[in-house]
Amino acid sequence: MTDVDASDFRHPRRHVRLDTILRLRWLAALGQLVAIFVVAQGLDFEVPVLPCLGVISISAGLNLVLQMLFNPMQRLEPRYAAGLLALNIAELAALLFFTGGLQNPFSFLFLAPVLISATALPTRLTIALGVMAAVCATMLAFFHRPLPWDADEPLVLPQIYLLGVWLSILTAIGVTSLYAFQVTEEARKLSDALAATELVLTREQHLTQIDGLAAAAAHELGTPLSTIFLISRELEKNVHNTPEIADDLKTLREQSQRCREILSKITQLNSAGAPFDRMRLSTLIEEAVAPHRDFGIAIKIRIAVASAVEPTAMRNPAILYGVGNILENAVDFARERVEVNAWWNTDSVAISISDDGPGIPPDLLKRIGEPYLTRRRGGDDSGEHTGLGLGVFIARTLLERTGAKVAFSNRVFPDHGAVVQIAWPRERFETDEHAFVD
Repeated sequence: MTDVDASDFRHPRRHVRLDTILRLRWLAALGQLVAIFVVAQGLDFEVPVLPCLGVISISAGLNLVLQMLFNPMQRLEPRYAAGLLALNIAELAALLFFTGGLQNPFSFLFLAPVLISATALPTRLTIALGVMAAVCATMLAFFHRPLPWDADEPLVLPQIYLLGVWLSILTAIGVTSLYAFQVTEEARKLSDALAATELVLTREQHLTQIDGLAAAAAHELGTPLSTIFLISRELEKNVHNTPEIADDLKTLREQSQRCREILSKITQLNSAGAPFDRMRLSTLIEEAVAPHRDFGIAIKIRIAVASAVEPTAMRNPAILYGVGNILENAVDFARERVEVNAWWNTDSVAISISDDGPGIPPDLLKRIGEPYLTRRRGGDDSGEHTGLGLGVFIARTLLERTGAKVAFSNRVFPDHGAVVQIAWPRERFETDEHAFVD
């Protein structure tokens, strides 16, 4: 099965709500007021209160205007959210200018707007905000008012210490923002991949429900159609003197008979391959292998006959989908053949799928099965093409939800190729209740 199309599941970064930024701005304004009050009144330091209150008033006034003019629940376009975060940086820089520049311990708050951007906004805007914060920090290292302190014992920090503060702010902005960006991006990819998995399960459940409804409809409609057929045949025998009515009754009888035959075929189809049938392990493997036999790759099935009775299970779409997807990947990478081995005992059931292809690259071996991770041959000039890697992720997720453990490895040298082992506890494999959910 081919990988799921990127356009279906890879969503753009979430837009930040205006209410979220306003709450942060109100919190910042309140914290700044408290800090000024504590330093001026509690510590009795000389603080330029009026300029600081002026900056905070401008910030609070802008918050009020935004709350009155716009719906706080609306989601901002990235550029508008970045503009408000840039304004936060500018306001913080203005306050730090009046209160000691980088000597002020609150200078590390430059990190906050950039960190928020790294988790919610596009990369280019995050970089722009990071550069703006770095420029502001650099300017404050040279241009600032004295740090509020005791006038009798002024605090004089050495230049090497201020250089360390400057470097630490820049390093924190870069490293922490990069880490937040990577964590958020991985979480987003995983969420999109799980959405794809849920869609596959929903589709399989929908097909199962349609099949069940068709069988129920065939059963329920069988009796009234039989009645219509019998009545029309009896009426047809008694209307010899009215050819027009006789012809209509004959047509009615023929069409009712045709409906009965169609419903009979539906019933037979359901009984021959209904998703609710129990099937042996060998039958399950053959059904999963059948769609992949006509691609020029030999598929060899080996069933290790054990003393224990062959396990049987409900026809599980999750297992068929997962095994079929892994088989397709093996066929895609194989040069000449794919081997499917199965064995069981009283405690476990296992399937091994191997190919004679190049195998799994060492750098991907420990990460195989993660979403958006693939390296597959293609028909272009490069010999490879990049996909989403959702196929293996979905297959692994579906199989693990049925109780299986999936392991990826390579054949032992001098053989080459990938090996995928799928193993269930026998009791779990034969349980009737895990068709779709764990």
